[in-house]
Amino acid sequence: MSKLKLVTEGDTHVVVTRHFAARPETVYRAHTESELIRKWMLGPDGWTMTECINEAKPGGNVRYAWSDGNGNGFHLTGEYIALEPFSRIEHVERMHLPDPTPDNHIETRFAPDGDGTLMTMRMTLPDSATREAMLATGMDQGMEASYARMEELIAAGKLAA
Repeated sequence: MSKLKLVTEGDTHVVVTRHFAARPETVYRAHTESELIRKWMLGPDGWTMTECINEAKPGGNVRYAWSDGNGNGFHLTGEYIALEPFSRIEHVERMHLPDPTPDNHIETRFAPDGDGTLMTMRMTLPDSATREAMLATGMDQGMEASYARMEELIAAGKLAA
C-alpha cells in the first residue's frame, strides 16, 4: 500500500505528502546528495538511473536520466532556487519525454513528525493541461516505488554517503 498521498489544488498545483521513518536531516540529504540519490531514485522496478548530476546550491543544475534497459528512457533537467538545510528545497524541473515539458516549480519541505519526517512537496505547473498531462504519466507510482526503496535503505542502515 502506498504511503504517498497526492492531492490537487486549484488548476495548477499538486501536493505530495509522505512520512518517512527517519530524521529530516536524513531525508533532506537523500534528496540533495548524488551518492544517495543514485541508491533510491530509480522509479519502478527494472529501471536504472543512468545519469545523476545534482549541484545542491542556489543556481545549481540538476540532471537525472533513467532507462528501463529495453531502449526506453527519459531525463529530467532543472535548477535549484533555494536550499535551507535540512528543512526546505526549492527548484524548477522539466521532464524530457523526449521534448521538455513546461517548468514545474517545486517546493519541498521536511518537517519533524513524531519519530520521523513529514515531507510535503508542492508543485506549481503553468496551467491545468500541463498538470493533467503530468498526472497521466503515472508519476505517483514511480515516486512511491522510489520512496519505498529509500525507506528500505534507511531501515537497513544503507543510506549513508
